Amino acid sequence: MSSIDLLTEEKLLCASDDDLSAFAAELEQTAKCLPKRINTDPEGVEQGLAKLVLTLIEFIRRLMERQAVRRMDAGSLSDEEIERLGQTFMKLDIRMAELKEAFGLKDEDLNLALGPLGDLM
Repeated sequence: MSSIDLLTEEKLLCASDDDLSAFAAELEQTAKCLPKRINTDPEGVEQGLAKLVLTLIEFIRRLMERQAVRRMDAGSLSDEEIERLGQTFMKLDIRMAELKEAFGLKDEDLNLALGPLGDLM
C-alpha cells in the first residue's frame, strides 16, 4: 500500500459521517455552479481569457486608486506625485476602454462570481 493510500484511508477513517455528508453537499453545490460543457470555440476562449485578464486589471486598479486616495488624505504624497498618479489612472482608464471595446466587453462584464463569497467587484 502506498503512502497516498494510507493517507487517504487515515483521513477517511478519521472523518465522521457528518463530515463526509457536509463535504458531499458542498461538492454538489459547487458542481451546480460549473458549466456542463466547456466552450472550445477559439473565439470564445479568447474573449473569456480577455475578460478574466481585464477583470483582474480592473480589480488591481481599484485597489491602487483606493491606496492613492488614502495616501492623499494622509498627506504623504507631493503635488507632483498626485499629478503623476492622476495622469497614470487616466491613461489606464483610456487603455482599458480600448481593450473592452476590442473584445466586445462592458464594465458589467468585468466581474467574477465567487460563489458563496459573492461577486469580486
